[in-house]
Amino acid sequence: ASAMWINGIDGGLKISSERVVPFLSRPALPALLLPSGGHLFSSNAICQAFVDGLFCMLCVQPALLQALHMAVLQGKATEASKILQGPLSYLDQCLSKGTTPCLTEVNYDICAVLRSLALSLAFAPPGEWRCVQAWFERLAGEEACQAAVLKVLPGKGLEVLKPFVQRQPAPASSQQEMEAAALTWSRGLTACTEPPEKSHPILPQEGRRNLLLTSALPYVNNVPHLGNIIGCVLSADVFARYGRLRGWNVLYVCGTDEYGTATENKAREEGLTPQQICDKYHAVHAEIYSWFQVDFDFFGRTTTPKQTEIAQDIFWRLHERGFLLEDTVEQLRCEGCRRFLADRFVEGGCPHCSYPEARGDQCDKCGKLINAVELKNPLCKVCSKTPIIQSSKHLFLDLPKLESQLEQWLDKSTAAGDWTPNAKQITRSWLRDGLKPRCITRDLKWGTPVPHPDFKDKVFYVWFDAPIGYLSITANYTDQWEKWWKNPEQVELYNFMAKDNVPFHSVVFPSSLLGAQDNYTLVNHLVATEYLNYEDTKFSKSRGVGVFGDMAKDTGVPSDVWRFYLLYVRPEGQDSAFSWADMALKNNSELLNNLGNFINRAGMFVTKFFEGCVPAMELLAEDKTLLAQVGWELRQYISLMDKVKIRDGLKHILNISRHGNQYIQINEPWKKIKGGDQDRQRAGTVTGVSVNIACLLSVLLQPYIPTTSRTIREQLNAPAACVSTMLHAGGSFVCSLPAGHAIGTVSTALIAFVFKRLAGGQVKVKVGFIVNSHPKYLQDE
Repeated sequence: ASAMWINGIDGGLKISSERVVPFLSRPALPALLLPSGGHLFSSNAICQAFVDGLFCMLCVQPALLQALHMAVLQGKATEASKILQGPLSYLDQCLSKGTTPCLTEVNYDICAVLRSLALSLAFAPPGEWRCVQAWFERLAGEEACQAAVLKVLPGKGLEVLKPFVQRQPAPASSQQEMEAAALTWSRGLTACTEPPEKSHPILPQEGRRNLLLTSALPYVNNVPHLGNIIGCVLSADVFARYGRLRGWNVLYVCGTDEYGTATENKAREEGLTPQQICDKYHAVHAEIYSWFQVDFDFFGRTTTPKQTEIAQDIFWRLHERGFLLEDTVEQLRCEGCRRFLADRFVEGGCPHCSYPEARGDQCDKCGKLINAVELKNPLCKVCSKTPIIQSSKHLFLDLPKLESQLEQWLDKSTAAGDWTPNAKQITRSWLRDGLKPRCITRDLKWGTPVPHPDFKDKVFYVWFDAPIGYLSITANYTDQWEKWWKNPEQVELYNFMAKDNVPFHSVVFPSSLLGAQDNYTLVNHLVATEYLNYEDTKFSKSRGVGVFGDMAKDTGVPSDVWRFYLLYVRPEGQDSAFSWADMALKNNSELLNNLGNFINRAGMFVTKFFEGCVPAMELLAEDKTLLAQVGWELRQYISLMDKVKIRDGLKHILNISRHGNQYIQINEPWKKIKGGDQDRQRAGTVTGVSVNIACLLSVLLQPYIPTTSRTIREQLNAPAACVSTMLHAGGSFVCSLPAGHAIGTVSTALIAFVFKRLAGGQVKVKVGFIVNSHPKYLQDE
């Protein structure tokens, strides 16, 4: 067993897979096959063969993990290299003397490959550690290593290690870090003030960081599904809540996008006018987002006089400055419906990739833009008839004329702001292909009217008109809206959306505002998610596939649970999938067994063993180590959340809870409380530290699961100042519940209900809910 374990450290020597060594007539175990072809049988001899190499790697590995944390998560590659200077120099000496058979032979297992890749990528500067470099070069010639590199690493570098490093415990803290953490802890809340209450209207303020947040306006013709919710409004809500906790001045606006053919067709289906259909579904959206606890500062709509006023003003400014063109275009017209077909109401084969369900403006598969007349075998999505081609005169935004201005602004914004990689990539692909004039008018009735007399029978195209809704919605919130939207020196603009909306927010809308030349606030941080899929297929409003907002509400499962799972699987860097079974699993394992278990134990120990008052705490080295670890996780959380890495930030919250559970489990306060004075004191310290960690968790959880967060703080009777103390100054874990602090009644009724429902009856909840309440979705299930 020892030899097998050592073999996991390095594969230079291999346990023989044969029970009978070839030249022996009977089994002889343990047996170790040497690279030379010989065998070892004695356990002592086998262990001795590994001693030198094993010792070398054990010297390197702790330092390596600490260096990886610094290089991958903190971006401190130079400091990381210094950490490994000593261990790698020693390893280099051993390799030069040939005293490490485990490392000098040519047979390697995957552990050695991955370890070597990490070292070679991050910590082997040219000219240093020549024998180590030679080892890496020899390893690089191995077929298995080359295959691993081709599969995992191309173009990613150290980024590929990030998910792995984030799952590892924080490195052991130095004595200096431990003492610093203890000193910070001891300062408490004495110098802190309570966070201010929101006061409307929220306006930019001198001397503060002013953040204007928008999420892509949801279209009003249907009920939003979970993919819509996580991709736009929920992600923005989490960051808005986090920004307020950080003390930033945040305004979060959104609303329903209500113009266009889709609304007209929905009205025809339901026997209502377009305005009535907008009123109906605006209320549906507002109710669903309210249930999901999305805390808009204002939730408006685009069918308002302010929308017409501002859109037409931007139009005239573009017209007067020569950024509009007139041209005759061929369009698809459905004779059955007796109308021109809007882009999203025609489907056919993509002219680029042949995807059979491409829309008239863009292909969901290859992402390329399409003119509807280019579609192969087009069909009207309303009546399924084949449309004809007919000419019509339209107005175009002259994007080529604006391209130089746009590129200058993009270079500055993407360099200084936190644009997601997919947003940068999609935008670059548009510019790489060369910008073309973009049609901004349509032959429709329901929309913002074009004020030009030659085009009075047309309305604005949705992707010219809809983003202007951010401005008009703000104008309906406050008549001082220009302090947000014409104030780029003082305001930072964040746009949240799914990746299919990127080019309209990074190219078309900014070009319109640049061409208008009225000092508009342009996006500083464009945050785009990938797609959230449903089980093994795509969400689809038109086909009724997936979980919709009203369905989630009707399950009886609290919105905090839905929020937690959606944020846990947020498609942050790649597509992810909603799964009923996985939702039950993740909520039980993380929200109940990890977070719920720790917070409940910490609070219950105070109530049960110390009459509801936090006991006195005398910190030992072990406690200071924990404080340093929690402080490190807190700083990582803040660093990630500052860059809108919402899913990654949640992982550090869960890490803190895991540290706490391990701390309680090792120290066993429920046993020590029954011992002598020293043991009772130890139980008090562990309990006091744990309940303070629970208080910290309640703060960090607030953007994610606000009701549960508030409930925890109320049960702990936590002072309001704990929020500003631990987040405002970049991350300080302090003792917010000092000795003698009285907590309230600790209860886990909410969590117990949630998980009993999900763990014991997810199939019943899923099928029974759909059968009883939403029969139209049954076939999709």
